[in-house]
Amino acid sequence: MFANGLGWPHLLILAVVFVVFFGSKRLPDAARSVGRSLKVFKAETADLRGESPAAPPQQNSPASPAANTP
Repeated sequence: MFANGLGWPHLLILAVVFVVFFGSKRLPDAARSVGRSLKVFKAETADLRGESPAAPPQQNSPASPAANTP
């Protein structure tokens, strides 16, 4: 199915191995960490090539309600 010879059964086996290895509770955190690392890697390689990387989206998460009041 895929160009490198991996098919759906192979991907299913890999998914099961990841779930067993990381556990179902830690798998979303591991995926989030990989995503952040990939974002940093892309920004650094774009910087090395002289390109301006796209600005990362700003996340507005208030620390506490008291911090938002003047």
